[in-house]
Amino acid sequence: MSDATTVRYRNTVLYDRGGVKSTGDVLLHGDGSWSPSNGDEDVAHDLDGTNRVVTRSFQNWHTHLAMQLNARDFSDGYPLHRWLNEAIFPTEARITPEYVRIGAQSAAAEMIRTGSTFAADMYFHPHTTGKVLTDAGLRGLIGGPVSDAALPSHPDAASALDELDALLKNNRSDDLVQYAIATHSVYLCSEETLRSASDLAQRRSARLHIHVSETRKEIADCYDAHGRYPVEYLDSIDFFQPGTVCAHASWVKKNEIRLMKQHEVTAVHCPSSNMKLACGGTMSWPAYRDAGVDVRLGTDGAASSGSGLNMQAEARLAGLVQRHDHWDATLLPATELMDMATKGSQDWAVWNLDDVRMHPLGRSNNRHLANLIFNGADCLDLWVNGQGLRINGVTQTVDEAQVIQDLDRAVATYYDGVE
Repeated sequence: MSDATTVRYRNTVLYDRGGVKSTGDVLLHGDGSWSPSNGDEDVAHDLDGTNRVVTRSFQNWHTHLAMQLNARDFSDGYPLHRWLNEAIFPTEARITPEYVRIGAQSAAAEMIRTGSTFAADMYFHPHTTGKVLTDAGLRGLIGGPVSDAALPSHPDAASALDELDALLKNNRSDDLVQYAIATHSVYLCSEETLRSASDLAQRRSARLHIHVSETRKEIADCYDAHGRYPVEYLDSIDFFQPGTVCAHASWVKKNEIRLMKQHEVTAVHCPSSNMKLACGGTMSWPAYRDAGVDVRLGTDGAASSGSGLNMQAEARLAGLVQRHDHWDATLLPATELMDMATKGSQDWAVWNLDDVRMHPLGRSNNRHLANLIFNGADCLDLWVNGQGLRINGVTQTVDEAQVIQDLDRAVATYYDGVE
């Protein structure tokens, strides 16, 4: 009997968790494991891996997926708070579930094409994004936004939390998509709102997701209002729950980093967004590493990063900015960047070794990861739970041509009348 969740690659190179694990025939199982192949197993797919290299798939730990609708130059060149208040918030006031569906489908197509199988998202109408990712076969931690300012999807924070409570109540642990509570920031959420969100997360065993210490203005304003910096303030009101996702976490003190470790926080390095919006600083990787904090990579939204959802490009930039900022060329070599960008992945991406960017392979055939991270390559195959989301360079679960058509049409109406 054929195993419908197992794939064989013949004569391939497989990397996993920091090194080469196989250079022959391998089986990729639907549960995320792999094993050597004898060559005679009855499998769902039997593929020639001679010109392919197998790695864990990328994970993107801070996104605003439906912002694909905002990936245009109308806000290019704005500083963060002007970008938010004059460009993003006014246009997002027009968002609808249908716009979110189209934007999220575009994001799903880009994720699959570039080798990502997971996104920790923060955007309006989370149930819509959740359905899009589920239908595409992707994983997600989908955070519904919570803010004291009126949202396009909710008049107030209480109604947003009510929706999330219902989503979390019906969420099953084996669903590809899990839901989270995405309190926007300390400057858009009152103490009462932050406490209510934390209480809900504790009651539903859910994760929190929040922008933290992204700019100097944010930390200065927080200190003026509360006498503490953002991480200190969140700690003082018992906000943190294990696994809280803190996006950016750039302008922090060492005691705040220790607090994040104490609370088992996941901190997300978003270098392209920080640099595009000229936030003046990015996360200090050595300080987080030395404290033992769980650090992941994220692209942020397409409008704020300027680089879309390409995690290979984000990993490359993370390595370069850390070396540049710390005057240390030894920081984050390709193997460590790959581990950071794929940490926790249960899935597989398969890359094209016939791509000129993947050559030369090195004297001992040892340059695959360095080429992939610093040059890039085409993702030929992508596997989640044994399902091929992309096979032989063709996306299987999203109609790319239809996505492009829908996106262009939606943007034309979404921005009608917007200068």
